Amino acid sequence: MGLIASLPEIEKQKASVFVMHEKSEKLIPLHKHSKGQLSYVEGGIAYITCGNRTYVVPARHFFWIPRGMEHILRIGYSATVLRSLYFYAHDDASNAFYGKLGIYPASDLLIAMINYTERWDGRHVSRKDDNFEFLIALKKILPQLDTQALPIILPTTGNEQMQRIIHYLEKHLGERLTIAGVSSRFNISERTLSRLFQGTLQMTFLQYLKTIRMVKAIELILKTQRSMGDIAFEVGYESLSSFSDAFREFTHVRPSEFRRS
Repeated sequence: MGLIASLPEIEKQKASVFVMHEKSEKLIPLHKHSKGQLSYVEGGIAYITCGNRTYVVPARHFFWIPRGMEHILRIGYSATVLRSLYFYAHDDASNAFYGKLGIYPASDLLIAMINYTERWDGRHVSRKDDNFEFLIALKKILPQLDTQALPIILPTTGNEQMQRIIHYLEKHLGERLTIAGVSSRFNISERTLSRLFQGTLQMTFLQYLKTIRMVKAIELILKTQRSMGDIAFEVGYESLSSFSDAFREFTHVRPSEFRRS
């Protein structure tokens, strides 16, 4: 049973934890549930869209989606396994962690605990089941693992002019892109372009450019065996060291470490 078909099942027992481990559908359309969702992305990349923002979830990261939050989930790589637990929400007020969407690096301990839950795949687990205390403990340790959220957020916009500019940036990532050059390309002033980015995306030109370069780099690292030097060049960095520093700033690890993991 795929995730879309399982959505009604998740809601059936409010006090339980519903467990699902699967190679997920490519796109789960806009939905919400009455339980908090803990998911670990194994072997690929996922994208969560809430409102006008898309959050990027690389491999070896987990995310928490609070109950009642509408979202779209897209899997960007066919080999991705999504390991999800949908938790009862009666104790969510005990910690602010459970009330906000977050994406975090997954520790070896958390990965091992989530993998252990595969024995309950496709079913509800409640207090009447053996080892339910294990799932209670798993939920309780999540706030302690909340060390540093991953800041890879891609805002979207319905502004047609900005959509054309974004498409241009994505198509020419490997080139030397400057606000002066892009302004000239679209026959607007630098000041107008800066205001467009701030007004429609709430990001500066350089912040957005750096973000889409990092997202493209993550996809290339996960989906290809190309060298880091080739990837750095393709996403617009003139040196491997500057690319590596920027990548670490976003993901907290070097590109080579990210590939090994």
